[in-house]
Amino acid sequence: MQNKDLILGIDTSNYTTSLAVTDISGEIKLDARKLLTVKQGERGLRQSHALFQHMENLPVLILKALESTDKHRIAAVAASSRPRPVEGSYMPVFKAGVNYGKVMAASLGVPFFEFSHQEGHLEAVKYNSPLTEVGDYLAYHLSGGTSELLKVSNGQINILGGSRDLSFGQVIDRIGVVLGMDFPCGKQLDQMAIDARDKLDAADNKKLHLLKKIPVSGLEINLSGLETQCRRHLENGADPEWLIYELFHHMGSCLAVLTEKAVTESGCSHVLFTGGVTASSFIRTELKTYFNDRLVFGRHIQIMFGDPALSSDNAVGISYLGGKALWLSNR
Repeated sequence: MQNKDLILGIDTSNYTTSLAVTDISGEIKLDARKLLTVKQGERGLRQSHALFQHMENLPVLILKALESTDKHRIAAVAASSRPRPVEGSYMPVFKAGVNYGKVMAASLGVPFFEFSHQEGHLEAVKYNSPLTEVGDYLAYHLSGGTSELLKVSNGQINILGGSRDLSFGQVIDRIGVVLGMDFPCGKQLDQMAIDARDKLDAADNKKLHLLKKIPVSGLEINLSGLETQCRRHLENGADPEWLIYELFHHMGSCLAVLTEKAVTESGCSHVLFTGGVTASSFIRTELKTYFNDRLVFGRHIQIMFGDPALSSDNAVGISYLGGKALWLSNR
């Protein structure tokens, strides 16, 4: 009898239709994704439009999985069913993945498990990190719709802080759309910030200092003012390249200050960065530079990033979680 050693995961977020297959050792057998289509000049999708695109995309991805995978080896199916693992957390887009996932599991005669989109983000990055041996740690979920600072204690997720209004991803995408870029705009703006940094020297200082630093109050921040400043300076003819450099520099600096305060207050010295914004090479460099050999209460702060490809929306983390749930149910 053939071993059932594969887990199929599905995630249907506001931005991407994702499907992944992993095996019991954690090897990624398939990581298939399709970005949802957003019209030029628009800053996102209505839930109904996103749900429709997921319903169109999922059959294509499922057929791809079945063509490249022996369906008889699939031991369980898992899907993201809500944004966060709390009561009342709901978004219609996740219905697509759940409904297809349940049908897949029933047709294969295997268990079906549900998790939150946020749990999937954390697991995708955490799975191959040193945090598998750590009970308590801090984590960021920084994406197009979320900027949350979390404390994870033995799998329980609690919000410590983050943005009270816009997310970092929303600021990035909105300014990118103003500049005429296709949504989502993170990769394009990240490269623009890197190019500007590589050209930066003392003579360029006069081009900077357009934006105010992002104020940190306790463990919370507000970002709507940052978007307003960027829009105003662009309308007044500011050089987009240098403005985007400042934008990313201030975001990195804000996260560094917020992280140091959170470590001081919580006593946790391990910090996991997840979500599409944390795929930014510029922001990663800013944070790694800030925390290089920096001590808090005599301890180094261990900041951890995953593969950039697993920082953005994906179903790999959901697949990993499905494998863990299956193992626990069979003990």
